[in-house]
Amino acid sequence: MRPGPVLVWLQRDLRLADNPALSEAAERGTPVIPIFVWSPEGNGRWAPGSASRWWLHQSLEQLCASLRKRGSTLTVRRGPARRALLDVAAETGAASLYWNEADDPAARAQVAEVEKAVCRPVLEVRKFPGNLLWAPGSIRNSSGRPFTVFTAFWNVCRKSAPPPEPLNPPRSLRAPARWPKSIALSDLGLEPTPDWAGGIRSVWHPGEPRARNRLRAFLDRSLAGYSEGRDRPAQDGVSRMSPYLHFGEISARQVWHAAHRHGPNAEPFLRQIAWREFAHHLLFHFPETAQEPLRPEFRNFPWCFNAKAMRAWTRGQTGYPLVDAGMRQLWQTGWMHNRVRMVVASFLVKHLLMPWQEGAAWFWDTLVDADLANNTLGWQWAAGCGADAAPYFRIFNPTLQGEKFDPDGAYVRSWVPELAKLSARWIHKPWQAPASALAEARITLGRTYPFPIVDHEAARKRALEAWGRMRQR
Repeated sequence: MRPGPVLVWLQRDLRLADNPALSEAAERGTPVIPIFVWSPEGNGRWAPGSASRWWLHQSLEQLCASLRKRGSTLTVRRGPARRALLDVAAETGAASLYWNEADDPAARAQVAEVEKAVCRPVLEVRKFPGNLLWAPGSIRNSSGRPFTVFTAFWNVCRKSAPPPEPLNPPRSLRAPARWPKSIALSDLGLEPTPDWAGGIRSVWHPGEPRARNRLRAFLDRSLAGYSEGRDRPAQDGVSRMSPYLHFGEISARQVWHAAHRHGPNAEPFLRQIAWREFAHHLLFHFPETAQEPLRPEFRNFPWCFNAKAMRAWTRGQTGYPLVDAGMRQLWQTGWMHNRVRMVVASFLVKHLLMPWQEGAAWFWDTLVDADLANNTLGWQWAAGCGADAAPYFRIFNPTLQGEKFDPDGAYVRSWVPELAKLSARWIHKPWQAPASALAEARITLGRTYPFPIVDHEAARKRALEAWGRMRQR
């Protein structure tokens, strides 16, 4: 053990509980200096989007409050990370630098720069497991290759040793004799100006305490009916843990073990947690898939960008109520129900033949849970070009999807208020409603609500023809 303070570099592990680097530093008994470095340039094109930056600000505020209760504080610096960390080490006489690993390409590149810059005889460096249940690269098939089919991946996970029990938070953190200089969180410019985050703020409450409360409420109220409830967007049947997991306000191990204690009812939910693992393992092995299709033949797909159609999709003005409800929920709250995410993504890449990267970029900027691994997996799945993807010829009918998963139209009524008075019979297909029903609901198609921007059958035919042309190439 080396004397002197330990720097604990917090990246996307903004919690005290089950934080291996922080716990190990606290156990040494030497001063601990938690540090966060804002370095968006280090993430390249995948710097956090607008909604993610709002969440990050709130999460850092909550982390600061938690640290103060333990006699500590958070040092905040601007990047590049290698310079900021070395500067703080020099200012404080730190002997060690600890961090939990992150697995996305930008984080790995940033860590590589830090390791290259560190003078190891002077500064001890220790890395700890990141926020996954199984280390990236540890789950492989019998040939030693990474899995590209979820079921096979999941089967091996279930047979593997269970994730370790989560660590308790440190009871206290020894303060250094003098704290290094820190910039104010407000100086990072994470919150929007002007403030457009009112809708997000009314729905979400970031931070480690809120993450624990949300998980507890979900397990107590919704876990038993999760298998069916998770497909009903009008119900509070899903966990909504994704942003808390992305920012590390709760660990995957905490979620896994808390759910596992609920017995067999937890199986469908645990499977979804494993999908998150699958996404991160894929991105670890195939980092290029954040921009390029996993299936190389899709590089020849005849995508067709249309600015007018893209604008209608982003604004929830496509004329398909379920699609529009989802896009408006996203814009107002920074989140969208997963069933609806699949429908709106399929609509963009198949009904409109837009490149999946355009949809991924929009989600990246507007989702509070924007996670590169999950976002990449989801969009490549929708486009038929990724791992375990839905076949391209499987084209969701947004009308039928609405009638099946939002049968009484409650979800659509919440987010598309101009259709609120339309009966359940017509709410997912207002263009087919008789004039009397539209008049009674005070709807004028083309004025108060748009006609569909594409015909489903015509769009389906065009998509299949495009797929056929790709296969011929």
